[in-house]
Amino acid sequence: MSDSQTEWWAPARPGASETPAPEARRSRDRGHGRARAERARKARRRRTTWVVLVVLLLVGGAGYLVWSMLDGMFDSSGNSASATDFPGPGHGSVDIVVNPGDSGKAIGQTLKDAGVVASVSAFVSAYAANPGATGIQPGTYSMLLEIPAADAVTSLLNPATRVETKLTVVEGKTADEILAVVAEKLDVPVEDVEKAVGDGSAIGLPKEANGSLEGWLFPATYVIQPDDDAVTVLSAMTAKTVQVLTDRGVAEKDRETVLIKASLVEREGKLDEDRPKIARTIENRLEQDWRLDIDAAVAYGAGVNGTQLTQAMLDDTTNPYNLRRLKGLPPTPIASPGTASIDAVLNPADGDWMYWCTPNLDTGVTVFSETDAEHAQCVADLNAWLEENPQ
Repeated sequence: MSDSQTEWWAPARPGASETPAPEARRSRDRGHGRARAERARKARRRRTTWVVLVVLLLVGGAGYLVWSMLDGMFDSSGNSASATDFPGPGHGSVDIVVNPGDSGKAIGQTLKDAGVVASVSAFVSAYAANPGATGIQPGTYSMLLEIPAADAVTSLLNPATRVETKLTVVEGKTADEILAVVAEKLDVPVEDVEKAVGDGSAIGLPKEANGSLEGWLFPATYVIQPDDDAVTVLSAMTAKTVQVLTDRGVAEKDRETVLIKASLVEREGKLDEDRPKIARTIENRLEQDWRLDIDAAVAYGAGVNGTQLTQAMLDDTTNPYNLRRLKGLPPTPIASPGTASIDAVLNPADGDWMYWCTPNLDTGVTVFSETDAEHAQCVADLNAWLEENPQ
């Protein structure tokens, strides 16, 4: 074996140090330091890249928002488009529709297409210059033709410009009476309104109503838009009733009963301060298993006005609403009650009254009694008033 081979195979001498020489160690440390520095530079570059990307996204988003607001003010080359505008004062009229979510540009396009403004860009500029423009509400508006864009914005902010019909449902009206009013406002036959209602599911009538509209068409003033139909209008009335009952914590299973009682209170009371007393008297009679003896319910079942009741009607036991002959509550409400009557049923006054009577139908003041004698005197006063006021 050659000397070189012998040297290659020779084992290290016992006790010989394996620690690298100082120069080799410094060289290795410098290598490690350069590697760490390189990794740190790469990490900084990655962080910088992410920061730049985030900034670009934010700037880009803001730019898109600004461009969306101003789009239409520039032509395809990026130069400012000519914002032509009408000098006014305008003439004629046209109905335009602002849809929910319409931007200033979208409204401007609608107005330009209708001949109200001369250009979309002019309207967008006027829209941006008016701080209240974002308050323009969806709806139908009657606008003059060929008016300045600034005037168009002002007109859209004017409630008087909106084309709408108001329908007022008065407390105590029956479902049939309300359907007739809806038909009149919509200028359609009442039969079409009845057909649209169907079994009530189309207007969101709750299942506890058992398919009867009575009492569920809430008395209030409703705004009817030009494209509203019977289903839209009646749905709003039903939803309002549900909302009022829900806001007062009435459970679904109790809704119909509350409306029945409230409808009786509505038809029997003329003054709001009397309604809680009437509600208490109804509860007292039910607890004592007395008949309610409410003529308004008898008249509802007979299909007549209360002043048209006859003795034969009062004796008719086939009328399920004849509370002169039958105990308990009627099968459905007899009218649409308002909030005062609903609140009276939910919070009746404290008292032991068993009777009520209104001796003067002009004032509507109701007298509440605990005994037959007191009630008899009130009835005598009422009969005397009726003789003096036969109308």
